[in-house]
Amino acid sequence: MSQIEIKDFKEFKTLTGKELEPGAWLKVTQEMINDFAKATQDFQWLHVDLEKIKKYSPFKKPIAHGFMSVSLLSKLLMDLIKVESTTMGVNYGLNKVRFPNPLLVDSAIRLHCIISHMESYGDNGLKITWNCTVEIKGKDKPACVAEFLSLMFE
Repeated sequence: MSQIEIKDFKEFKTLTGKELEPGAWLKVTQEMINDFAKATQDFQWLHVDLEKIKKYSPFKKPIAHGFMSVSLLSKLLMDLIKVESTTMGVNYGLNKVRFPNPLLVDSAIRLHCIISHMESYGDNGLKITWNCTVEIKGKDKPACVAEFLSLMFE
């Protein structure tokens, strides 16, 4: 799936209420999990201790931090859609987040997204509500379901 390119906010607003095509698959590696653990100082054994995981984990493989899947939303969205007139975009927050399924190391994920709402923000911005589902390849339940909010400015 290639990135959707949108000219400006006027065209972007026509996508409100629409489901976008799923994004490209992204492999979640142990290096990514370790880097996230270092960045957040969350070294819980089920993410990074391979010996303990083999002995005690029901999954027998490391799992990514739930918050790592949330953190990937920005990257997955940027890979999915580009509004050419945008000068800046920032994360605004989350209304709802759930982690229905553990995300095992070496799994592939992709984003499914509906732009549920857009509203003006200041003189030249939009506040966008994205309904996001992070699919795990070959699994019935997703790694993450989130209502994600962002700001974009022209």
